[in-house]
Amino acid sequence: MSTLQAITLDQVVDTDRYPLSDPESADVRSVVARARHELATVGCTVLPDFVRPSLHETLREECAALAPQAYYDVETVNVYNIPVDADLPQNHPGRRTLQRGNAFVARDRIPQGALIARLYGHTMFQRLVAECFGLPQLHELADPLSGLVLNVVRPGMEHPWHFDTNEYTVSMLTQQAQAGGEFEYCPNIRSAEDERFDDVRDVLDGRTRGDRLPLRPGDLQLFKGRYSLHRVSPVQGDVARHSAIFAYSERPGVIGSVARTRQLFGRVLPEHLAAEGRAVRSDRLLD
Repeated sequence: MSTLQAITLDQVVDTDRYPLSDPESADVRSVVARARHELATVGCTVLPDFVRPSLHETLREECAALAPQAYYDVETVNVYNIPVDADLPQNHPGRRTLQRGNAFVARDRIPQGALIARLYGHTMFQRLVAECFGLPQLHELADPLSGLVLNVVRPGMEHPWHFDTNEYTVSMLTQQAQAGGEFEYCPNIRSAEDERFDDVRDVLDGRTRGDRLPLRPGDLQLFKGRYSLHRVSPVQGDVARHSAIFAYSERPGVIGSVARTRQLFGRVLPEHLAAEGRAVRSDRLLD
């Protein structure tokens, strides 16, 4: 690890509270133990003020400057991100259509010197995240557009109910909405063996409400989004909601599909075309 990396880590992270360079310290072990317990019981955990409060405004400004580069395309989707005209039974929750109005700034538009980029690529940050999820190691995505992205939800828009493709999701709010834009989720509503379509349909019909998780800029959120249905509620007021998404995989070399990449970023690169058809699924869930 270079001296620059060490200085950057101490500048960005509240290392008094989260001493990443000493993973066996009592403070880190306590953070990891709490995270593992909460991930096991409710599917989500938050490390508050992970980024030093003195840098919250810098974090917001950097990401706000990137937001205009987001790819916007309001789409009709379903919770599984499969074609809305897929051949499904009449009462299947995948037939329920939603309007997805959030947008993404791709990885290749984010400068390497940005705070979120320094975190994403730092080995000590990756090690802490892996420890919290109870994994021996995590790998950055090999995808040149995914991996590290900025999610932008403009006023009047929302990120509707959905499941993540990755089992492990790491995110950080960088700018709060003036109103609305709340993170809501239904922990462990499905498993790798059981889609539990009836429970998903109850959420979409409003018979079951999700839990709301208060988030503040600089908080680090770890989440099992593959099994927990979740959304960002409609943003209200005049301020967009911005959040950085740090995507990792248990295996190296992961690249997104052509269809999903084009849906999120409006473009694909030669790496996506070359990798098409080589993906290995870890389960048989719909998305």
